[in-house]
Amino acid sequence: MATYIFLSTLTDEGRKTIKGRPERIQEVNKEIEAMGAKVVDQYAVLGGYDFISIVDAVDNETVARISVELGARGTVQITTLPAIPVSMFIERLND
Repeated sequence: MATYIFLSTLTDEGRKTIKGRPERIQEVNKEIEAMGAKVVDQYAVLGGYDFISIVDAVDNETVARISVELGARGTVQITTLPAIPVSMFIERLND
């Protein structure tokens, strides 16, 4: 499994949905699991993004599909970042 970071920004429609149904956030997490990934952790944040989600997935293609599927709904825009554990990063530098 690889780790990815989703930086999510709600659209106006997404904010209306969350305001009326905050439980929708957890429903989307279940949908992400049904698409082959797992939300490991999630934070509501202030600033340029509304949420940061730490997601484990098998490969880039799975994550790309999830990002497109969720973005196509018109309620969220997602920036996806692959994350490398620092210990692995250091190990590769020493190879």
